[in-house]
Amino acid sequence: MLMIQDTAQLRALIRQWRQAGERIAFVPTMGNLHQGHLQLVDTAKQHADRVIVSIFVNPMQFGANEDLDKYPRTLDQDCQGLTEHGADAVFTPTPAMIYPRGLDVQTFVEVPLLGDYHCGASRAGHFRGVSTIVTKLFNLVQPDIACFGQKDYQQLAIIRQMVADLSMPIEIIGVPTIRAEDGLALSSRNGYLTAEQRATAPALYRTLQWMKQQLNQGFSDLRALEQQAKEQLAAAGFKADYINISNRQTLVPATDKTAAVVILAAAALGNTRLIDNIEV
Repeated sequence: MLMIQDTAQLRALIRQWRQAGERIAFVPTMGNLHQGHLQLVDTAKQHADRVIVSIFVNPMQFGANEDLDKYPRTLDQDCQGLTEHGADAVFTPTPAMIYPRGLDVQTFVEVPLLGDYHCGASRAGHFRGVSTIVTKLFNLVQPDIACFGQKDYQQLAIIRQMVADLSMPIEIIGVPTIRAEDGLALSSRNGYLTAEQRATAPALYRTLQWMKQQLNQGFSDLRALEQQAKEQLAAAGFKADYINISNRQTLVPATDKTAAVVILAAAALGNTRLIDNIEV
């Protein structure tokens, strides 16, 4: 597996692959890779001749009081996993390379409406940071396809809309959430949990499953169901940020007339913020 940090080296590699007529798949990550990330690589390999992964902890998507400084950085371990799963190259730029003029004067990309709810409502500027870095990486890598996890449901919807709106010739593939045996969605932030919190954490997904069951049985007061779910999580020790039953396409609040919905949730255990979702 090739290790690339310089953008000129990256462009030369992409040009070489293009001249050989090879199809390129891209997996952008922030590192601290787990089996969910590696599943993205496996999926990418099924759709392309070459797979390139980026590892970049993007400062633009972190708020002032969030965990940028302590976000786990495990490059050697990450590269071992990527090599085992057959990635062709890993791109590891520095913040100075990506944002040479600094964040305050950086041109940004922002997708309206889809980012207004859920995580966008509680993490100001987060999705602006996500859409900006993904656009920059897309311009550098110029992939045919890119793979993203469905655990970050809102992020996936925003990237799909951004690609459509900006006429980017990239196919976006959503990859199902990988879970531990007890149902907890795999996440780099799970490593922050204490042993006691880790034992509690699967209650988030169990609550979503219970909500889905209620909806499938005809429960129609969606706001009341959201409130009941928040109370369940509070009783389990969570502090819920949101639990929203939403339209699967627009992500706006669903009504009892909405045919296809997704339940989106974010909740904290101690200082660790967990997100999850389930389609109904």
